Amino acid sequence: IGAMTYGTKTIPRVDKIIGPGNVFVSTAKRLVYGLVDIDMIAGPSELLVLADGGANPNHVAADLLCEAEHDENASVWLVTPSAELARDVVRRVQEQLKSLARQKIAGRSIQHNGMAFVVASLDEAIALADVIAPEHLSLSVENPFKYLEKVRHVGAVFIGRYTPPAVADYVAGPNHILPTGGAARFHSALSLDAYIRKSNIVSYTKDDLYKVKDHVIRLAHMEGLDAHAQSVEVRLK
Repeated sequence: IGAMTYGTKTIPRVDKIIGPGNVFVSTAKRLVYGLVDIDMIAGPSELLVLADGGANPNHVAADLLCEAEHDENASVWLVTPSAELARDVVRRVQEQLKSLARQKIAGRSIQHNGMAFVVASLDEAIALADVIAPEHLSLSVENPFKYLEKVRHVGAVFIGRYTPPAVADYVAGPNHILPTGGAARFHSALSLDAYIRKSNIVSYTKDDLYKVKDHVIRLAHMEGLDAHAQSVEVRLK
């Protein structure tokens, strides 16, 4: 990150740094922002599973562990109106964890950053999801498209019981560099827009300038910026 920001004998300085990384990459990107542009701070990974009582606890547990094994700093949440499902998922997570090659990493993630919330309704679950603004949101509910319309703050949404987040890691298609840490409230997923720089272009004729001159001159004098007013007046004398 430092080499790309400042340049070296062999690496030219860049204007923008794009892409996810571990906590060291994210910290470095924060430090150099302003000297170069960045896309966003992406990571550690997050998944919120919003599930109704009909969700399969094995599926939900597997999805939570799928995200947890990325990084011990990953965060995973279950939000459901079903206390029974919440208990089942907690038990299945512990069972499935034992067979994972990255058991220690996933286990630390679950221990330190894993939570299960039991709420009064799915609408309340959606409201909580919007407060968290997760990187990934899995809608493991009946009629998921009905609830999709209510989701506002999220990086990527996985619709229905047969759309595990793992498909987006490998084959689904959409860009998988997503806002984390609540940044989905103001950031979108990485797209081609990140590589496009836009400039404003302004063109006035003499007649156009005459029509707005009084407004410009008045505002300039109100701000005490006489040269601004003069730059218009000298053109129309």
